[in-house]
Amino acid sequence: MRFSGMSIAVASVVAAVVAALPGSASASGGERTSGAWVPAPQEAFEMPAGARCEFAVRVEPIVDEVRKLTLATYPDGSPKRELFTGALVDRVTNLETGATSTADASGTSLVVYGTDGSMTWYVTGPVLLGFREDAGTLPKGLWIVDGQFRVEFTPSFDKTITMLHGTTHNVCTDVD
Repeated sequence: MRFSGMSIAVASVVAAVVAALPGSASASGGERTSGAWVPAPQEAFEMPAGARCEFAVRVEPIVDEVRKLTLATYPDGSPKRELFTGALVDRVTNLETGATSTADASGTSLVVYGTDGSMTWYVTGPVLLGFREDAGTLPKGLWIVDGQFRVEFTPSFDKTITMLHGTTHNVCTDVD
């Protein structure tokens, strides 16, 4: 039987979720699990000119049905693995001209948190990611990344994207 890269990635996320459910063999070594979905609302935010876009920008959710499931925690109670999913549509506004656009960021992500402040996202579907100048694998901007991919964040939030397949689009160009 042949599997596509997409099937393998989905199977990997499902296997990780199942392995981390309460009562599973991998939920050992001090890990605690939760099992309750809770809302995970996104806060609106503004960035000054030059930080992500060449102009000041505001990003605010207009549809936000994102929820999270904590799969495992560290002994101190901080999250070790969480699953995020749900509809998220953001309005992106150029604060200098008033031009607006919407960005669908309704992907599903398994997030694995490192003890050093790093994290890795295993994503299916679109997410909105901001990149600073020279701080990752994409140029400065607000990017919709869609498909199946992994995002590795350093403790200082530099980002490395490894695409299995998908597309990228800089939303700054939509409101320029």
